[in-house]
Amino acid sequence: MAETVFHTEKLVKTYHTGGTEVHALSGVDLDLYASELTVLLGPSGSGKSTLLNILGGLDHATSGLVEFRGRNLTTLSDRALTRYRRDHVGFVFQFYNLVPSLTARENVQMVTDIAPNPMSAEEALARVDMSDRIDHFPAELSGGQQQRVAIARAIAKRPEVLLCDEPTGALDSTTGVQVLEAIREINEDLGTTAIVITHNAAIQAMAHRVVRFQDGNISSVATNATRIKPSEIVW
Repeated sequence: MAETVFHTEKLVKTYHTGGTEVHALSGVDLDLYASELTVLLGPSGSGKSTLLNILGGLDHATSGLVEFRGRNLTTLSDRALTRYRRDHVGFVFQFYNLVPSLTARENVQMVTDIAPNPMSAEEALARVDMSDRIDHFPAELSGGQQQRVAIARAIAKRPEVLLCDEPTGALDSTTGVQVLEAIREINEDLGTTAIVITHNAAIQAMAHRVVRFQDGNISSVATNATRIKPSEIVW
């Protein structure tokens, strides 16, 4: 049995907007395992991004338990959560959040300069097949190339967990496959636990497990007996 990386119990997140309570998560119980690639599926507002933000230390739960390798995240101070994010978690979002005035190499070096045990920017970019664009600025790169730089930036600090929120949402099918291939290779080659949110149900076929959300709850968890490569996904 693989080691449990994340464990949640009765996880609740409630937002208060204009006097109304919005239950983004309504008691989620979930285990996520080391070296696993998990896809989270569900309609907008079903709780996927809220869960990812809590797992990544970007948001606090209203109630319930969240553990990372047995460490209770719900009791950590903001400063301790910052250290947790810095040392253990890499993030990839739908929009690449690259600094326009920095080259691909320099964007990755923003992370390598502060991480305790980073790989070089050159190695990180090579892992996502961007060595030939290392000194290009974001405006000189396609959307898929920018997203691969963002992935290189996320993995350069050697995170134990890679959290991806709609990483192909702004891309066409060809560049989306390239980005998914980079995520798959990082998961398999480095053993990085990867959690991928997507609205594209076809992507679930590349995952070890698929977790479906509905109205702030998990509606099903399924394990793929066989997995396909990103290049085999029909969009």
